[in-house]
Amino acid sequence: MGVVGLIIQLVSGAAGGNIAGALLKKFSLGTAGNSIVGILGGGLGGQILGMLGLGGAGQAASGLDIGSILSSVAGGGVGGGVLMAIIGVIRTAMSKSSSR
Repeated sequence: MGVVGLIIQLVSGAAGGNIAGALLKKFSLGTAGNSIVGILGGGLGGQILGMLGLGGAGQAASGLDIGSILSSVAGGGVGGGVLMAIIGVIRTAMSKSSSR
């Protein structure tokens, strides 16, 4: 899907990271942290889906249809939210262990 698909995945990842941060306040990294980790997770999530053949990344660059856009949004959003939650859990666990 090319550059447009990657941009969609990154923006969706940032949104997914912030939505996960709002829902999981205990693990939130703050707006900037949620966005940065979400962007990374969005890119990774979209690429993983593409490698599995489930995302729009495996299609030709001219194949920018609603299905490939929605799969990029879903892959990016889920990837961003999941990575934000994982990093938040690790950060919380590390801060608890260092305060002992």
